[in-house]
Amino acid sequence: MSVTAVPLHPVKKGTLTVFWIGIAVLVAVAALLVWLGSGTSFAQGDELAGGTRIETIAQGEGVSPAADDFVLVNYTGKLKDGTVFDQGERAPLQVDGVIPGFSAGLQQMKMGGKYVLHIPADQAYGAEEKSDPQTGEVVIPANSDLVFDVELVDFKSKAEVMQMQQQMMMQQMMQEGGQPGAAPQPGQ
Repeated sequence: MSVTAVPLHPVKKGTLTVFWIGIAVLVAVAALLVWLGSGTSFAQGDELAGGTRIETIAQGEGVSPAADDFVLVNYTGKLKDGTVFDQGERAPLQVDGVIPGFSAGLQQMKMGGKYVLHIPADQAYGAEEKSDPQTGEVVIPANSDLVFDVELVDFKSKAEVMQMQQQMMMQQMMQEGGQPGAAPQPGQ
């Protein structure tokens, strides 16, 4: 009885090296695909509590604002389709006085940085639609996800803002005639 012999060709020099390089490339591509699918890529940004995502376009410096701080920002607010509904230059805002997703994003920013916030509807205005008060036109439909381009220009603590307000009041009182708390002089 004879066994059918399968002819084996000799392995060419370098074939095993090419084979192992091919395996290494496949493993690297698979690892990259797993990493991209994990939601940690730069393009997707970091997800904050409530589902708001923040993308860092240009990293700022220093510490981030706290919830009771006041910020000065340049921003453009858009619907997901790119329609601009609001924008501001050097707009003063209290961090905890804005929609939850915007507040959460501000608390991750650093002065001088530029960011993109992707805010889901439930962290924005939810089922409430927003209209232009002058025209009555709906500018943010109910259940709209929002996108904000934000530059954090500056921020101050609540104590610093209150101190600035007191100084301004003192200056105004002095301009209007006299020292604060001083009795008016006769003939004034």
